[in-house]
Amino acid sequence: MSAGTLETLAAPVPFMDLRRDHLPLADELRGAFEGVLEDGGFVLGGEVEAFEGEFAEFCEAEHCVGVGSGTAALTLSLMACGIGPGDEVIVPAHTFIATALAVRHAGAQPVFCDVSEGSGLLDVDSAAAVLSERTAAILPVHLYGQACDMDAIGAFAERHGLAVVEDAAQAHGARWRGKRVGSFGDAAAFSFYPSKNLGALGDGGAICTNDDEVAKRARRLGNLGQETKGVHLETGMNERLDGIQAAMLRVKLRRLDGWNAARREVAASYREALGGSCQMLAGDAREECVYHLFPVRVENRDSVRALLGDAGIGSGVHYWPAVHRQPPFAEDATTRPPLPNAVRWSEEELSLPMFAELTGAEISNVTRGLEEAMEAAERE
Repeated sequence: MSAGTLETLAAPVPFMDLRRDHLPLADELRGAFEGVLEDGGFVLGGEVEAFEGEFAEFCEAEHCVGVGSGTAALTLSLMACGIGPGDEVIVPAHTFIATALAVRHAGAQPVFCDVSEGSGLLDVDSAAAVLSERTAAILPVHLYGQACDMDAIGAFAERHGLAVVEDAAQAHGARWRGKRVGSFGDAAAFSFYPSKNLGALGDGGAICTNDDEVAKRARRLGNLGQETKGVHLETGMNERLDGIQAAMLRVKLRRLDGWNAARREVAASYREALGGSCQMLAGDAREECVYHLFPVRVENRDSVRALLGDAGIGSGVHYWPAVHRQPPFAEDATTRPPLPNAVRWSEEELSLPMFAELTGAEISNVTRGLEEAMEAAERE
């Protein structure tokens, strides 16, 4: 191998492969589709109601409200908690942009705080530094399948009278001190985008909550503000979960714990093989991560990624630029404190292939390729 090149793999390693999820379930998925086709419950209906009950039980929450997407789940969660114009919501600056966009969609203002150097999760001390008299909520993101420190976040929110809305879009099944994420805050938002640990065959999302009134309002807001047929009490949205997607999700939910366990095995193999060659998630003994992604931190990230791609190894970047530097939020950048950890994460993060069906040979190819790519990039 010459400097700046890697040997191309005979069998490329994809960043993700949904076919490996779906092909073993093909007959069940087709049967679920045919059931909805025969029943005719295409919007809301029996499959949605059944999935809501099953997912609420899975998340150890009292209520689940199916909606059209993860972004809708975040937006409606905030609105159902009474967050709106004039309010500020504390958001970590290292997250997918939908977290911050949902705050805007609810009519409130996202205020960005920094994240932990080791995990990329919301840093409570940084959140305290941006607190103001207008702060109404905090939005912790269970990024990469990790669970945020919900003890510290809950105590912070209680001290300052803030609502807590969990962004659990990447953390289906993750636990904090034995308790599922999605059951801690005033509300929690999940995404069922196809690449998630629990993914639909299209878009979808859900809101979980233990608050009867939040559940009732979220359901009403997502169904055009409708209380009963033809009676619309407020300006709602059309953000209902499709019956077909609910049926698909019910089939896949039964496998989720097993898939998450397989992801943890893949992560353990990565950690053992990579050792100290690059920075990985710090981990916390109090959490159970479900590894939606497996991020590493590397110098010369873009060069390393290009070399991996040339060798046939898929990878991803999550997320560049940092959210507070994205155009919709950059106009007030001069008024906020520096967020150095979020910026470094955005510049150094590289996500390795992560899905339940990765083979041992593929994991070996990825780790060997990464180490060779880092060496080659350093020589360039």
